[in-house]
Amino acid sequence: MATLYSPQNQAGVMSFYDAPTKGPKINPKLVLVAVMVFAVVILILDHVSYLA
Repeated sequence: MATLYSPQNQAGVMSFYDAPTKGPKINPKLVLVAVMVFAVVILILDHVSYLA
């Protein structure tokens, strides 16, 4: 049997994700760039290890 979701349930989920947190505010673009840089560094180190 399918569960029906009322707007009240959906509003509760949204208010949970919109709640302010005490953690640091980090720009998502900064996180994306940091992950890409980390991946490139790992690939370079892996490549260098094959040369040694």
